[in-house]
Formats: sequence, C-alpha cells, structure tokens
Amino acid sequence: MLRFRMVEAALNHKAVDVKAPSTRPSDYFGEKVFGRNVMRKYLDKPTYEALVNTMDNGTPLSLELADSVAAGMRQWALDNGADHYTHWFQPLTGGTAEKHDSFSDPDGKGLVIESFSGKVLAQQEPDASSFPNGGIRNTFEARGYSAWDPTSPAFIVDTTLCIPTVFIAYTGEALDYKVPLLRSIAAVDKAATEVCHYFDKNVNSVHTYLGWEQEFFLLDESLWAARPDLVLTGRTLMGHESAKNQQLEDHYFGAIPQRVMNFMRELEYESLKLGIPLKTRHNEVAPNQFEVAPVYEEANLANDHNQLLMTIMDKIARRHNFRVLLHEKPFKGINGSGKHNNWSLGTDTGVNLFSPGKTPSENLQFITFLVNVMAAVYRHNGLLKASIMSATNAHRLGANEAPPAIISTFLGSQLSSVLEKLESSKSDDAIRFDAKSVLKMSGVAQIPSILLDNTDRNRTSPFAFTGNRFEFRAVGSSDNCAEAIITINAAVAEQLVQFKSDVDAVIAKGVKKERAIYETLKKLIKYCRAIHFDGNGYSDEWKAEALRRGLDCETSAPLMFDRFLDKKSEKMFALAGVYNKTELEARTEVKWETYTKKIQIEARVLGDITRSNILPVASKYEAVLLDKAFKMKELGLNYDSDIALLRDIQSRVATLQRLVDDMIEARKVANRIEDQREKAIKYHDTVAIYFEEIRSHIDRMEEVIDDELWPLPKYRELMFIR
Repeated sequence: MLRFRMVEAALNHKAVDVKAPSTRPSDYFGEKVFGRNVMRKYLDKPTYEALVNTMDNGTPLSLELADSVAAGMRQWALDNGADHYTHWFQPLTGGTAEKHDSFSDPDGKGLVIESFSGKVLAQQEPDASSFPNGGIRNTFEARGYSAWDPTSPAFIVDTTLCIPTVFIAYTGEALDYKVPLLRSIAAVDKAATEVCHYFDKNVNSVHTYLGWEQEFFLLDESLWAARPDLVLTGRTLMGHESAKNQQLEDHYFGAIPQRVMNFMRELEYESLKLGIPLKTRHNEVAPNQFEVAPVYEEANLANDHNQLLMTIMDKIARRHNFRVLLHEKPFKGINGSGKHNNWSLGTDTGVNLFSPGKTPSENLQFITFLVNVMAAVYRHNGLLKASIMSATNAHRLGANEAPPAIISTFLGSQLSSVLEKLESSKSDDAIRFDAKSVLKMSGVAQIPSILLDNTDRNRTSPFAFTGNRFEFRAVGSSDNCAEAIITINAAVAEQLVQFKSDVDAVIAKGVKKERAIYETLKKLIKYCRAIHFDGNGYSDEWKAEALRRGLDCETSAPLMFDRFLDKKSEKMFALAGVYNKTELEARTEVKWETYTKKIQIEARVLGDITRSNILPVASKYEAVLLDKAFKMKELGLNYDSDIALLRDIQSRVATLQRLVDDMIEARKVANRIEDQREKAIKYHDTVAIYFEEIRSHIDRMEEVIDDELWPLPKYRELMFIR
C-alpha cells in the first residue's frame, strides 16, 4: 500500500504559485553578485582600480588593498541580509564545498561586532584529508588551503556570502577543479596569442569561452522517496519499461507542464539574481526530462555558474515537491542526460577564432585554429574520452541520443570540402567559404527566407564543429565542466606550441609566412584525417572503422582512466603547466576509487532491495498462486496456467537468490584488493556484470506479479509529471 499512497501523494501535488517579479530581468540581474557596478559603490577608487587590474591582468593584490576589498564586500553583504561568509570551492567530489563562518566576533565587552579582514577573504584552511586527494594528504597531515579567486565575483546565497576559491594541499598540489582550469586557460591563452600574431599583431590575449547546456530529470518527491535505488544511487536499478515512454516523440519541445514551468520560473529568477545568464528552457526528448542553458561566458565564470546552478536547482525543486535527477541514465530504455559543452576561443580584439572571416587572412586564421584543434583531439582522443568518463556516464554514452564512446570530430560538407582542397592544393590559393545560402519555403509565401549555416548538425558526434564553436557533447549531466575543458585546453595549447615551432622552422628556411602556414596545415590535415567523421556514430560499421583508424575504442571506464598516465598525457599536461606528475597520479587514483565506490553502493542497494523487497513479495504471490491452484484442483478445474506462472516465479526467485549471493561474494573478493586500479577493474569485470541479469529477472516478475503487491513505484508512475 505504500506505493499507492506515494502515487496518490504525487497526483495531489499542486503547482506552487510563483508570481512573476514586478521588475524586468535587467533590473535585478546580478543583484546578489559583488560585480563591478557594486564594487564602484562599495570600494574607494584606488581599491576598485587595483581589484579590476587584478581581475583583468592577474596583478597581485596587496594585503592592505585586500583589507579594503574585504571591508567593502562585508558592508555590501550585510546590507543584503548576509550574516555568514564561506570560501566556496570545488573539491574532487564533483560538487562544491563550503564552511560557514559568522561575521560576528565578540568585542571582549559582552557584545559582538561584524568583522571580515583581507586575510580571511584571501585564505582559509579546510581539512584537506577529508576530501578525495589520491593519497596526497593523510589524516595525520590534514592541512589544506582555500584561496580567493578574484576573477570570479563573490555572491550571496540565502544569507551567506560565498567567495569562489581555489583549494590546494599544504604541499602545494591542486585538490580541486578550479586550479587546473585556470592553469589550462592561461596555457591556451599564451599559445593561441602567439599563433594569432601571424595574422594580427594587435592581439594581446585569447580567452576561453564556455556555453553549457544542462539536461536533467524532474521527479515527484514522494515517488522518489519510495524508490531506495533513486535515493541512494540516483538511478533505477530495476523497473520494467512503460508501455509509453518517448516513442511518440511528443515530449521534445512540447508545452512545459505547469508545475515544471513554475519551477523553471523560480530557477531563472534566482539564477539571474546570481548573475547566471539563463537564456533557454525546454522539454527534452525523454518524459520528465528538461534542459536549461545560458548565454556563453568566459570559461572559469561559466563553470562556477554551472556548479552553482546544480546546487540551487536542487533547493528550488524541493520547494515545488520535485527532486532533480542529474544521473546520466536514471531510467533504462529512454534517453540519458548530458551537459553539452560549447567551447570556443576569442581574442581581446573581438574575433571568434572559430568563425570564418571576410578576408583571405581571416579565413586562413580560422582554418589554422580549426585544424590545430582537430590535431589535438586526434592526438589525445583517448584522454578526452577519459576526461568525461565515469561510472554514471558509462551508462549513457552510446545509448539512444548520446554520442558513442569513441571520440571523433564532425565538420559538415563545406568545411570538409575546404580541407580536402587545401590538402591537395599545390599553391597558396586563398581559402574561401560560400556565403550563407537561402532556403525558401515552396508554396508558403508568408514564411521568410531562412539563412543556412555553413555546417549542419550531427547529434551522434562527440566533438562536433557547429558553426563558430566546438560542441563537446559527451560530457555527463552530473560532471563538473572543468574536467573536459581542462583537457581540451591543455591539448590545444600543446598543439599550438608545436604548430608555431613547425611554421617558424619553415620560415627560417626563407619561405614566406603564408606559404609556411599552408604547408604546415597540409601536413596536419593529413595527420589527423582519422579523427574526422561526418557519418552515423551509432552504427556498428563506424565502430569497426574507428578501430581500423586507430582511434581509442576502449569501453571499460577503469581502463580508460589509464590514459591520464600515458607518457604523452603526462608530457602534455606538464608542457601546459596544468598538472605535475603527483597531481596527475592522485587524480587518477581518485577516479578509480570513486568508480569503485559507486559500483559498490549500487551492488549493495541492488542486493538489499532484492532481498528485502522483491523476494518477499514474490513469496507472497507464490502463496496466492499455490492456494488458488490447490482450490482449482479440488474443484476439478484446469490450473495449468497457474502452475506454469508459479514455476516461472519460483525459478526466478531461486536464480535471484543465487545471483545476489554470487554478486556479494564477488564484492567481498574485490574489497580485499588494496590497489585502487585493480579494485576498480575487478568491480567492473566481476561485480557490475551482475546488475543487468538481476534486473532482467526482477523486471519480468514486475510484469506478472499482482500490481497491488508490487512494492516500488513503476516507470509508468514515475515518468509522467501530473
């Protein structure tokens, strides 16, 4: 009966009324952010100018000026109702962390005063051994430091001033995502700026931009609470497919349900106040699946905003009797959730390096950066895949609309043709692109003409060029965007350094600059041809072709993590100054450990639910069938169908008991392994292999056991918001 009470509660949920704010978004955008407009009001002119110089140029800020910033920040926070502050950082858990301290300090006279110094603003000391660290920190050597990142503005959540910070060990190693992200941004800035000087000497810097698209599921909180697997693992470990799911394709871009619309309106309102420039909202393909996306921003800020969004969307969802599911594959048989990372590079002169230009020089610059990115992706395609792989994303890649677990790049017909002509050309012909063509709707005069882009879309490509950016589609919904961006930044920085070295070597032989660039590009196009694929990434033919091309086709997550420790990866990260060897080894150790723990939790939850929920219900139904068959026999009626069903359930019960026992034993064997890599591989090869077989027997019993007895909310009840 519990299940039916939960379903009834879900049906009775009313849409929480959210009144639209009385002002325009432009009136309240960023009001909870200590941005430049606020700084002008709360900081004196010398302090403001010094802080802006630090933000824009990385100039160190003196402790005296930090005190002035802290005083202004404190006053602004108090004026906006804050009573605590925290250093907000991104440890290797994948989420965010914060320890709140009050502004109030005893004054020694029985009262308190509000205080907040530059020293406190700039640095705190969280316990480094209590976060994943890959062995860098032990319990008896726990000290770590969080340090203020002035390039990402402070903000207020509820009544707490949040200060974005980096997180490092006492011995100096990075223990978070922000430090290596900032390092990678600096590396690609330096390398790309030097290449830009071939085309424009006025370029002083190159910025990394990120536009993320956040997919997620919403679930009635009452139904979520009745599913231990969802509560503890984020996904359904069992559950027969609903007769109707996404096959009618009626949910995608459909009318947003009213309850969801109210949630999204509040989410947008709170996000805009925090400076998160949300722009888009819509239904995704699967039932209960949705997406929000902002306008692109500088990568460090964009990544902070995505982490912040994932935190506040969970809080807001609860106010609307929802739970947010960020697992990449919470339901079997329907689409999973990704977080497409739209990545681009732009100069301080306002040029998008991935946009074709109007002059031969601009087009040559565009092709230069396009081809160098392709070469970087080809050289490190296995590493890029490892950067987005996890125990959860492994369920999504290659399923339904998610890209396959083989990294390739899509360019489209026009760009592909340009590269083919360039590779075969024997002269320095100017690179030209067709102007945007026009599509006219035949027989529908009132519809305006449609401008066609230079490239189509390919939803099966993990790393697709989409007009003026690359879309890294393989990133998982729950991921920290930084992992993927760090890797692509570092790989591209390495490639651009090599490209400039190669071009300069040709120029040193007396060859003209443009000719040297052309000749180097031709070699690169030929070198990375294997990574270019514009076809159907879902097909079996592509998998075989990718293997022939020498692309990384590994599917085991623990083995994919080995790519971080390849010599070429170690060399690349070192060249970019992103990770030293200790940091690289530690992070890989964390990946293996995290993978093991997630599979371990799923195995325990699956075993517990099977033993305490499914098998007792099956036994009850067996008794019902047995009683019916006995009575039918006494009456001389045919009871063959009941006996057949009884035998089927008995067989599955016996099989489930055996499978669960074997899975538990396999887990015990794996747990005795000390080496984290070997343990992760063991969990992948000997524990996780039981999940689908156990599920198949449970799902079959869900189909035949009396609906009133079944203890868990079913897919048909979970997946359609009322």
